[in-house]
Amino acid sequence: MIEILGLTKKYGDFTAVDRIDLVAPAGRVMGFLGPNGAGKTTTIRIIAGLSMPTLGTVRVNEIDVVENPIAAKASMGYIPDRPFLYEKLTGRELLRFVADLYRAPWSRCVERVDYLAHYFELADWLDARIENYSHGMKQKLVLIAALLHDPSVIVIDEPMVGLDVFAQKQVRKLIRDEAARGKTVFLTTHTLSVAEAVCDEIAILHRGRIVASGSSDEIKSAAGQPGSALEDVFLQLTEESTDGAADS
Repeated sequence: MIEILGLTKKYGDFTAVDRIDLVAPAGRVMGFLGPNGAGKTTTIRIIAGLSMPTLGTVRVNEIDVVENPIAAKASMGYIPDRPFLYEKLTGRELLRFVADLYRAPWSRCVERVDYLAHYFELADWLDARIENYSHGMKQKLVLIAALLHDPSVIVIDEPMVGLDVFAQKQVRKLIRDEAARGKTVFLTTHTLSVAEAVCDEIAILHRGRIVASGSSDEIKSAAGQPGSALEDVFLQLTEESTDGAADS
């Protein structure tokens, strides 16, 4: 579970995230959507322990990410939108290194690694240097690295970047399978059809504030557009929020 209470992040006079409250429960996929600059990645970096909040609290499995960051990170798998990889390592060497970072014995991770590598059709490449991987293969390796210790909370910033259509389908199925196993999945995406297909709940962020939350159908009904595409409702909500800010 992820609990966000009164989260605020300021950079000088600029407020990137403004007093947001949100709960992402276990066994559910939470989509965190918003235009560029809305505060999504800032929020995810705070959840992942890579940035400090100005105000508010974030808990992962009831562990405060500021007060006890190592314990919070130990139960989490984080996939950033721009991952960095040590490209002179082989895929297997990188995965063993990540297992060491999580203090997870390789013997406990190897079965999970083998399963995910075969799932993503990467098994034959694990002993090749990462510099020889395609962009999509690198993204798959990052996913395996984040999941090898079988975390109970999975945080993904733009999961479909660089993936072909088949790999996107694989990731969508994997996300749903992980939620079915009782995991909390918290993801951002600009592809609203992906959010609609895989997310149980959605929160729409604009200018650092949550302007709508609930299931896709609940958000559409609240916006007076039942049966519409999520993209149309998203545009309506973010445009209305912008107009309101301009009028105030």
